[in-house]
Amino acid sequence: MAEVSSEILKGFAPNGTLRAAINQGNSVLAQKGPNGTCLGITADLARELGKRLGVPVELVIFDAAGKAFEGLKSGACDIGFLAIEPVRAAEVDFTAPYVLIEGTYMVPKDSPLKTVDDVDRAGVRIAVNKGSAYDLYLTRTLKNATLMRGDDGVGLFKKENLEVAGGVRQPLNEFAKRDPSVRVMDGRFMAIQQAMGMPKGRAAAHKYLLGFVEEMKASGFVADALKRSNQPDAMVAPAG
Repeated sequence: MAEVSSEILKGFAPNGTLRAAINQGNSVLAQKGPNGTCLGITADLARELGKRLGVPVELVIFDAAGKAFEGLKSGACDIGFLAIEPVRAAEVDFTAPYVLIEGTYMVPKDSPLKTVDDVDRAGVRIAVNKGSAYDLYLTRTLKNATLMRGDDGVGLFKKENLEVAGGVRQPLNEFAKRDPSVRVMDGRFMAIQQAMGMPKGRAAAHKYLLGFVEEMKASGFVADALKRSNQPDAMVAPAG
């Protein structure tokens, strides 16, 4: 890792504490411990970065990626863990991804929609979490289907009897295990590239963060953190 200069420290912790935006709305990346502690790969990475920088770490908890993004954009947080998307990259400096997860669809069990390619057609309404990576991606790529956005996409899908819910595969699979009236499709509509990011204008710190993420992947830290948090379906991203 690169040497930690005063400029790097100022970029990461302008107030003396590294404030990390943690999105507990994505159960692959962050989980709530039994006593309220924050668990998961994002908390592990934030704490490891703080240890290397020699600064205290404050985990700032959000319940949705869009809210975590706003925290970074406003400068209320110093680092965050978000999927790489062009809309976000205009405001945030990203690293290469550290983890890849699948974006897929859930439908009613008797839905005539069988594959991911069937979904983008007129009259199909897709529920998504507002401001999520898959919301941003589908906003850019859908030609015919209609996006329905809410704080709880799956809840909206059920309440409004919509045709489709879009989301991260693992939590959709967990939901489908509890609700036999739905099924999760095979395949994916996107590979969600989860990366670390920070507010723009902190060049020295960003350069350090790029190296940090590559080392965390190469050393096995990312793989071990995924294993500890029981996320076998998430893949360590290739070298950046």
